[in-house]
Amino acid sequence: MTAALYLFAAMMCATSDPPPAPPAPRSVADDDNLRQLLGVRRVFVDRFGGGETAAQMRDMIINGLQGSKLFVITENQERADAILRGSAEDLVFNEVHSSSDSLNVHSSLGSHHSDEATAVRGGTRAYESDGRNIGVGAGENESSHSVERRHEANAAVRLVNKDGDVIWSTTQESMGGKFHGASADVADKITKRLLEDYDRAKKSKP
Repeated sequence: MTAALYLFAAMMCATSDPPPAPPAPRSVADDDNLRQLLGVRRVFVDRFGGGETAAQMRDMIINGLQGSKLFVITENQERADAILRGSAEDLVFNEVHSSSDSLNVHSSLGSHHSDEATAVRGGTRAYESDGRNIGVGAGENESSHSVERRHEANAAVRLVNKDGDVIWSTTQESMGGKFHGASADVADKITKRLLEDYDRAKKSKP
């Protein structure tokens, strides 16, 4: 009886799904970089690459960080504990959609009748033939063409300490939110991500 129970337990273990793999641990370097966020008090936001739209994105990110009360935003780079650098882009473009459907049907049917006589020795031989022909043709072509105006923004930013080491970075993009435009939505995502990582740094502090 005991042997049967052991055999049944072994079969159940063999047929059951394997346990999920544990998540990959964060590296010590990543945790150390995150914990450096806790020592940042003043942040200088450098000019972004990407042209005029990048300058507008920079202003939105500054407003978002200022509103979060997480850091003091300074215009004096020398007083900053860290510098936020990056690039941003805000694009408005047209997306073209086109499709075409066609239907063609062709048929033919006709008729003919002919009589023919051929002289033969001792008289004539008559031939008679019948036939039909009908022709039907149909063609239909349908095509559609539409142009949709799209708006997309993206930004890649990094926080650099005084030694030039990157202690935090993120890349965000958006096609526009429910209550925000694309650029404002990207700026909001960057601010939220920084707040989340800052909270995680506090929890991981030894």
